[in-house]
Amino acid sequence: MTDLDLTGAISPAQAPARTIAVVGSGAWGSTLAGLAAANGHQVRLWSRHSGQPLAATLDKADIVLSAVSMTGVRSVVEQVRAIGVAPSTIFLTATKGLDPDSGTADQLPLLPSQLWQAAFPNHPVVVLSGPNLSKEIQQRLPAATVVACRQLAAAELIQQTLSSPLFRVYTNEDGLGVELGGALKNVIAIAVGACDGLHLGTNAKAALVTRGLAEIIRVGTYWGAKPETFYGLSGLGDLLATCNSILSRNYRVGYGLAQGQSLAAVLAELEGTAEGVNTTQVLVKLAEQQGISVPISQQVAQLLKGQITPQAAVSALMLRDYKPEIH
Repeated sequence: MTDLDLTGAISPAQAPARTIAVVGSGAWGSTLAGLAAANGHQVRLWSRHSGQPLAATLDKADIVLSAVSMTGVRSVVEQVRAIGVAPSTIFLTATKGLDPDSGTADQLPLLPSQLWQAAFPNHPVVVLSGPNLSKEIQQRLPAATVVACRQLAAAELIQQTLSSPLFRVYTNEDGLGVELGGALKNVIAIAVGACDGLHLGTNAKAALVTRGLAEIIRVGTYWGAKPETFYGLSGLGDLLATCNSILSRNYRVGYGLAQGQSLAAVLAELEGTAEGVNTTQVLVKLAEQQGISVPISQQVAQLLKGQITPQAAVSALMLRDYKPEIH
């Protein structure tokens, strides 16, 4: 394990000790729990599969940190609502995805924070997202992230709670943009993984990441997010990390498919959930309903369904009609 000496680079959090209930004990939930515990907070870790009573985990919690996979968010929200929390509790969601059970021609798909906010309308819901590969953080390598909420005081409290010399936390008031950046970049990461799996080179990869960012901004601004948010840590930052590391589950999905593996085989090898698989389908459905151009995401969707080969997906993108870069 690397023990990097960053003494004096960032002042450790001086926040009072808080009680934090971490819901979801996968790689990311456990990593965030470790960061909080290292700052002297009382941390209770709960998993849907542990058999532990959720009520005891939530009792008098100052912060409820949700790190469950997207498919489990709805059920966990309902369980927490049935039990109840203290009036001053702040919710922090670290899930990156789009709800597959929402979204129509007249309604956008729901984000994790929106599911929590609907259940707890009188509580602040803060979003955490950024270029945060959990294994690197567990190795005590430096990282930065963003916490976002319209109620900036709530985001600042989370900032104080999690910041450390090795984990720098920024605040942002555009929770929508921060959350969308974290979700949508997973789709592009699958495409980039396939690009690397085909050994198409640095030029192709750079073009794919850049056009992928343009696609994310196009969707995000349609949704109502601020375009500048996507140039920050939760957008471009997370995109770069996810598209350049074998530690990224979504990248590994694309890479494995390009190497001739089936989707089922690739997913079986992963530790945890590749959220981009579900997000792709929800995103493409939204784009078709609303007339948003997402050519990369559309090719990823066909690739995941086995309707197209990685080579054919590349050809389809390269042979699209000529157009200005910015339009």
